[in-house]
Amino acid sequence: MRSMNLKKSELLISELENTKSKKYSLKKDEEFLVGVDLGTAYIVIVVLNKQKKPITYEMEYAQVVKDGLLVDYMGALNILKRLKSKIESELGTELTKAAIAVPPGTSKGDCKSHIYVVEGAGMEVINVLDEPTAANSVLEINNGVVVDVGGGTTGLSVIKNGKVIYTADEPTGGTHLSLVISGAYHIDFDTAEAIKKDINKCNEILPLVTPVIQKVASIISRHIVKFEVSEIYLVGGTCCLKGFENIVEKETGIKTYKPRNPFLVTPLGIAMNCK
Repeated sequence: MRSMNLKKSELLISELENTKSKKYSLKKDEEFLVGVDLGTAYIVIVVLNKQKKPITYEMEYAQVVKDGLLVDYMGALNILKRLKSKIESELGTELTKAAIAVPPGTSKGDCKSHIYVVEGAGMEVINVLDEPTAANSVLEINNGVVVDVGGGTTGLSVIKNGKVIYTADEPTGGTHLSLVISGAYHIDFDTAEAIKKDINKCNEILPLVTPVIQKVASIISRHIVKFEVSEIYLVGGTCCLKGFENIVEKETGIKTYKPRNPFLVTPLGIAMNCK
């Protein structure tokens, strides 16, 4: 079941990626499922049809969220408006409703700031999920832990018999990897971010950021100690770094998996819950 679930999710992600090379023909009175991920390093909008098939997506680099908190309202609003406008021009229709996701344990007040951004861009928020649970809408894991390593935090959902029985979120994510790279090379943060994403640099930087990944693994281990967890599933842009899953598996002693492109899993799952 595990390999079948991952294969299914990777096919869906590939289908979403391939939408950028196709022109979509709008059907009369067609409605869409829209997911908005304000993220920590990128803002992403994913659009699906009612059958949950990928239609298109847009994304833009953004430093508007820190440790799960929205710290730049106007920056987030302007980017989201821009992405929404691009998609509406592409599809020839208006996006009016959306689902969003926040780190597990986010307070109602902090949720509202995310909602206000999406509403300010002209969409009604009809569902709010936590990020790992949204990711599991794509992965469809029945038993295990889904871990979403974002820019600022590591969030997780323990799944048992297809149900979320525990969630948690702690600081430590991609931002911390970039800070380590920045300090090691004596370069600015944005340059460090670019190096982190360069697949040709992964073997060079992995030893530098291993302590941060070990910290992520310790967060996972601490939160799942009371549960019988035999499988870890990693999502989130930070996990794109080659070898990330191997360190987590070594530190936790638990078999660890990640999709080919873990970055798009959560925003895709958010859109699937736009109902």
